[in-house]
Amino acid sequence: MKSDIEIAQETKMAPITEVGRSIGLEDDDLELYGKYKAKVSLDVWKRVQNNPSGKLVLVTAITPTPAGEGKTTTTVGLGQALNRIGKKAIIALREPSLGPSFGIKGGAAGGGYSQVVPMEDINLHFTGDIHAVSTAHNLLAAMLDNHIHQGNVLNIDPRQVVLRRVMDLNERALRHIVIGLGGRLDGIPRESGFDISVASEVMAALCLATDLMDLKERFKRMVVAYTYDGRPVTADDLKAAGSMALLMKDSIKPNLVQTLENTPAFVHGGPFANIAHGANSIIATRLGLKLADYLITEAGFGADLGAEKFFNIVCRYGNLKPDAVVLVATIRALKNHGGVPKDYLSEVNMEALAKGTENLVKQMENIRKFGLPVVVALNEFPTDTAEEIDFIIRQCRSLGVEVALSRVWAEGGAGGEELARKVIAAAEQPSEFKYLYELDLPLKDKIHRICTEIYGADGVNYTADAAKMLQRFEEMGYGHLPVCMAKTQYSLSDNPDLKGRPTGFEVTIREVRLSAGAGFVVALAGTIMTMPGLGKKPAAENIDILENGQVVGLF
Repeated sequence: MKSDIEIAQETKMAPITEVGRSIGLEDDDLELYGKYKAKVSLDVWKRVQNNPSGKLVLVTAITPTPAGEGKTTTTVGLGQALNRIGKKAIIALREPSLGPSFGIKGGAAGGGYSQVVPMEDINLHFTGDIHAVSTAHNLLAAMLDNHIHQGNVLNIDPRQVVLRRVMDLNERALRHIVIGLGGRLDGIPRESGFDISVASEVMAALCLATDLMDLKERFKRMVVAYTYDGRPVTADDLKAAGSMALLMKDSIKPNLVQTLENTPAFVHGGPFANIAHGANSIIATRLGLKLADYLITEAGFGADLGAEKFFNIVCRYGNLKPDAVVLVATIRALKNHGGVPKDYLSEVNMEALAKGTENLVKQMENIRKFGLPVVVALNEFPTDTAEEIDFIIRQCRSLGVEVALSRVWAEGGAGGEELARKVIAAAEQPSEFKYLYELDLPLKDKIHRICTEIYGADGVNYTADAAKMLQRFEEMGYGHLPVCMAKTQYSLSDNPDLKGRPTGFEVTIREVRLSAGAGFVVALAGTIMTMPGLGKKPAAENIDILENGQVVGLF
């Protein structure tokens, strides 16, 4: 069996100018990064903003398992399938981080015959967007520490600096550090640390901004520290926002690439799906909607995390109205939710499948709370039996939900035509999209609604510090912001060991953080890792480049 990278390397790509022309972009609209990738000028929006909008389809999934679900692969395959049956479709994805690429996960550009290419470039530096995010973030950090060193006119309390530095690699040794050592000329000693770049608020702001000036305004609002008397200190106070925006002047432009079947793809931005909202840029999504009949995008992790944030945060800031949702599941993953260990998922176990399907049902219910039609994409594996497939189909149809078998990993777009037709039918239904909560609710009420209605919790508990900070944020005028929940992706609850559809639990909010620039309050349930570490045998050990320039071992 060929690996993903071998399949990608055998593909004949079209020049990116041809891909652009297929969606109405002129050659002068593109800033080329070689033959097969380009940035799209922001001037295009001025030309197309009054065009009719295409249909917006979100791809999400059941709660993730080690068995895998294939959400990105399904997103790519669906876009290819729509084009095969005569619809003009564009897909929009997040950019992969170097951390996971060299850590455990490997590449993140789809799989099999449903990938975006050039796969190696997309997974390795790409057009430099994440590096620009890192530089803009670290410039702000440097200006903050320099301000404290140079007399601290703003009266910043070094013990209340909340901005850490970032880098786009997994590096556990930098999670907790002391800076400013060495002497009087080397800064003020204080504790700090590093996060991975995609966890930066700069990245979240990039993906929620509508243009460069909006991004600069978001940078201005970023809270980086507090004064001795408790007042927030912003990037605007440090006069850093202009320089930060300058560093992002190219990275704010969407990146255009293609799939293995030459379907146009915007791959732009990559915020963490835990600490942030986990979706590609609003700029790319809005542009794609004006250039195509269908824009297919995805949200991070399961529907309880990624889709909820997409609807409540991304759609609010982007003035987006989804038309349909694809919920990806696999029989293997559902059996894992039913208690079957990973090594035994190929064996038929109808009892475990029935129990695990409760997770699928809950995620369907969650999507319907937003007034949207849902289609289940059952990502088929060779070990799936007719009995198992028929069970899932009957369960979904009993709830009025259509199911399509997806074979896009093995067959590309041809394996997704059934799914494409059912998505078209769903998207033609009248959209009754609505938010889960209104912004004028108190922060605790927003959190309570997410935890009880989306996760199925009986209630919410707060540590004393979390409760105090929520009250403080509201007193400072941030109570109107939406909430970005940060919890384990492996369970509907805040306990990763509770699989399927847990009941009888409460969610504990241990910490809250303010992302005033991006535009949300982060509520952390459990310990969320913002700087991953490398495993005992990281993927980097198997990645190499040969004398002829060929990349090997990357997924």
